[in-house]
Amino acid sequence: MVMKKALVSMLWMTLLACSGHAEEPQKESETMTNFYTRQTRINDVMNDAVFGDYGRLIFPVNTGYWSGTTLEQLALTWYNYIDPDKTVEVCNYLRAHADNCFIDIYTEAEKQANPELRNTGLFFFRGNSNAPFAICNAGGGFSYVGAMHDSFPHALELSKLGYNAFALIYRPGDAYEDLARAIAYICDHADELGVSRTGYSLWGGSAGARMAATLGNSANLRSLTGRTDLTQASAVVMQYTGYTTVSPYDGPTYACCGTSDGIASWRTMQSRLESLSTLGIPTEFHSYNGLPHGFGLGTGTVAEGWINDAIRFWQHQTSGTSGVRSISSNTNRSKGIYALDGTRRDTLQRGINIVNGHKILMR
Repeated sequence: MVMKKALVSMLWMTLLACSGHAEEPQKESETMTNFYTRQTRINDVMNDAVFGDYGRLIFPVNTGYWSGTTLEQLALTWYNYIDPDKTVEVCNYLRAHADNCFIDIYTEAEKQANPELRNTGLFFFRGNSNAPFAICNAGGGFSYVGAMHDSFPHALELSKLGYNAFALIYRPGDAYEDLARAIAYICDHADELGVSRTGYSLWGGSAGARMAATLGNSANLRSLTGRTDLTQASAVVMQYTGYTTVSPYDGPTYACCGTSDGIASWRTMQSRLESLSTLGIPTEFHSYNGLPHGFGLGTGTVAEGWINDAIRFWQHQTSGTSGVRSISSNTNRSKGIYALDGTRRDTLQRGINIVNGHKILMR
């Protein structure tokens, strides 16, 4: 077998020499990295054989809430600033890790008894061994799951820092039950998954933020899981939701929202965090001028980099976490030129510009 491999290698090098190319053949991991492009059809990703049966869950199973033929054209109801390059990056990541990136949280027997459970699962973006984990919950008005913009990108960025991040695909009508099951599953299989049971965080945007806040409450966690052995999340990270419930059992909370959000008022979010703070619960709130609902990571907008503030908040709640990259505060985000809708500009343009946080009129 060894001699056979050596002969193959020698033959390959001979062919390369004859063709005038001296480099070695590209590794499989390198070729897979850029397998998908902006022009790749969404259906081709969903039906890619490497994903098996779960490929259909990469995009919303409720097809009436998304549109577009290619990855570049993807549009999701209620969402803005979808970054095609991030969509491509996420899809390539999932393909490169197709063998171990999807986890069933319900058994086959449970799915046979309730076929709707087949529309659930966790996409795992691996970080460092035994590092804390985060569960990211996309929004979608409890009508669909907008993961490609509202949880996959967040989970991918967290994994780059060494965190273990999961993006939950849930049933919109039973979202809280599915998140409760996901928390229990990860904690019960922590050794197998290579994650820490403690110091975890719950993330969410819009409807997903309500999920994170609800299960980040220790009383709700016990009630919805039926267990007392699960620790409370060390931090809850919420984007653009009008959730108003306040309880002394709520977890430390970071929240952010755009000032032009017609679905979730930033003032409502700020007021809730002020109430939590009054109860002695750590909080941090950010609002972004001109941004509408559903800006995700906020790439190319005044909110870009907010995720670093959220990670830093999480790290403060755990008094620093080993095995992950430390995040410092972003003090330069307000510097630059932006339009009224929060998008970044390269130069001043006619009309109103936001420059270093101040309005400038150009005639």
